[in-house]
Amino acid sequence: MRIRSVEIPNQVFLAPMAGVTDLPFRLLCKEMGCGLVYTEMISAKGLLYENENTKILMEIHPEERPVAVQLFGSDPVILSKMAQKVQESSADIIDINMGCPATKITKNQEGSALMKDPKRIGEIVKTVSRAIQKPLTIKIRKGFDDTCINAVEVAKIAEQNGAAAIAVHGRTREQFYSGKADWDIIKEVKEAVSIPVIGNGDVTTPQSAKKMLEYTGCDGIMIGRGAQGNPWIFKQVIHYLNTGEILPNPTSQEKVQMALRHAKMLIAFKGEYIGIREMRKHISWYMKGLPGAAELRNTLNRVESYEEMKTIITR
Repeated sequence: MRIRSVEIPNQVFLAPMAGVTDLPFRLLCKEMGCGLVYTEMISAKGLLYENENTKILMEIHPEERPVAVQLFGSDPVILSKMAQKVQESSADIIDINMGCPATKITKNQEGSALMKDPKRIGEIVKTVSRAIQKPLTIKIRKGFDDTCINAVEVAKIAEQNGAAAIAVHGRTREQFYSGKADWDIIKEVKEAVSIPVIGNGDVTTPQSAKKMLEYTGCDGIMIGRGAQGNPWIFKQVIHYLNTGEILPNPTSQEKVQMALRHAKMLIAFKGEYIGIREMRKHISWYMKGLPGAAELRNTLNRVESYEEMKTIITR
């Protein structure tokens, strides 16, 4: 599929996830065939003030392209200036987060809080899209809460003001990640606009991926939590969409080897102290479903070195 000038090899995307979709994880998902990867969300103000923690989020490897860099903020001017800065990198697409439900984001009227202000969304999209040449996309939710279900309205406004594509998570901010994602709202957005629509929410298997595509008519699907500890899902989904065949799940040994490789990549990227601590959540996801996983997780949450982690999971 295409988003303006950007050719994307397939319609299966990795959702942006704070604390998860860093460079090592994106590379693993790309190896498994993921069509488009997204960075963790990056503060436009953090970029403006050249925050050191923000810089590492911006690192892009040639092998992960095409890649979308996701910004968050609420000031159209700051967002447009930082989008121009991102445009100078090897990012292929610039995305603006309008769906993050975290309180520390919404209290600043950023992320999903923007769903309460469609006019502001229009201003942001118009200002940023006019400031850059690369495609601008946005990621939204169904609405802010049950009294504010406005994804269709927001999608129309975004399209009118220059958005090249829109991703829709079928939950409100109030739901966070609980309950069932509403695929009807994704279908309604797809019917309301002519730009590509990417569906997000409850895609955790090849079968659910196909169901979402068929039910909503969306152009692409975005996998978030279903990819945690499971980069194989991209290979499985793409194969199923192309052939109708279900590939086997990874073996216990394959999970262990992938986890160790992931840990090595994180350590190489961030150093052992930070890398191994950030790996703790990933290793718990990889070990999910394995014999004694609950006990393993408790032990792994305290590991402080690669060798210690390796010893525990290869016993």
